[in-house]
Amino acid sequence: MSTSHEPIAHSRFALVLAFAIVYVVWGSTYLAIRFAIETLPPFLMAALRFLMAGTVLYVWARLGAGAEKPGRAQWKAAAVVGLLLLLGGNGLVVWSELRIPSGVAALLGGATPLWMVLIDWLRRDGVRPTAQVVLGLLCGLVGLVWLVGPDSLAGGGRIDLLGAAAVVVAGMAWAAGSIYQRHAPMPRSPSLSTAMQMLTGGVGLFVVGSALGEWRAVDMATISLRSMLGFLYLMVFGSIIAFSAYVWLLRASTPARVSTHTYVNPIVAVVLGWALADEPLTPRMLVAMAVIMSGVALITLAPKR
Repeated sequence: MSTSHEPIAHSRFALVLAFAIVYVVWGSTYLAIRFAIETLPPFLMAALRFLMAGTVLYVWARLGAGAEKPGRAQWKAAAVVGLLLLLGGNGLVVWSELRIPSGVAALLGGATPLWMVLIDWLRRDGVRPTAQVVLGLLCGLVGLVWLVGPDSLAGGGRIDLLGAAAVVVAGMAWAAGSIYQRHAPMPRSPSLSTAMQMLTGGVGLFVVGSALGEWRAVDMATISLRSMLGFLYLMVFGSIIAFSAYVWLLRASTPARVSTHTYVNPIVAVVLGWALADEPLTPRMLVAMAVIMSGVALITLAPKR
C-alpha cells in the first residue's frame, strides 16, 4: 500500500461497497462477539482474534506491500495505542457482553466520539469545542442517562450498571488511544501500523485473560459451532476486511463522511441483536438510540476550526 496522502482513484461502486462493509460488518461485530463468548472466554478470545489478524496483516505489509521495518520507538507507540484501543477499548466491550445485550453495548460504544471531544478539550493545548459540538455532547449525555438511568425514566428494564460502566470506560480508552495516535511516531504504512497495534494489544489481552484464570474455562469439547463461527467472523471480516475498507476510505473520501460509521454501527447492532438473538428492543432503547446518535452526528459533522 502506498504511503502517499494524495487522493486515490476510485469508482462509485467501490465507495459504496467500502461504506457498506464498514457500516454493516462493524455493526455486526457486537452480535458476533456475543456469539463468540458463549463458549469462549472473553479476553483470550479477543487476544487470539487480534494476534492472528495482526500476524496476517504484518506479513502482508512487510512482504506484500514492502513497508519499512519498524523501529523501537514505533513499537513503543504502537504498544500504547494497541493497549488503549484493543485491551481497554475492545477487551472491555467483549467482557461487558457477558452482562448486557450486544445492542446496548453498541449504543454505549457509539458515544465514543463524545469522549474524544472531551479528552481532546481537556488535554494540554486542547481544542475547545464549538457550540454545535457542545450541543452534541449534551445530547449524548442525555441519551446515556436515559439508557442506564432508573426505570422511572422510560421503563423497559434497567441496564446492568457494571456492564454499562465497562463500555463507557472502553469508549474513554478508545478515545484516548485515538488522540494519542495522532502525534505518536507510528509507521507511515497504515496496514503496518494497524498490524503492530493488533499484535501488542493482543499480547495485552492474552496476559489479562491468563491472569484472570480464563484458561480454566477453555474446553475444546464444549466450544460450540456458533462461537467458532463468531470468532472467525470477527477475525476475518471485523479485523482484516472491514479495517482494510476503513483505511481505504480514509484516503478515498472525506473524514466527516467516513466517521459516519460511529452512528450507523450501533443502529445495525441493535437491529441485528433484536432480529437474530432475541435481544430486547424497548421504547427506552429507541429513544436513547435517537438521542445518542443525534449527539454523535452533531459532533462528527460540525465544521472544523
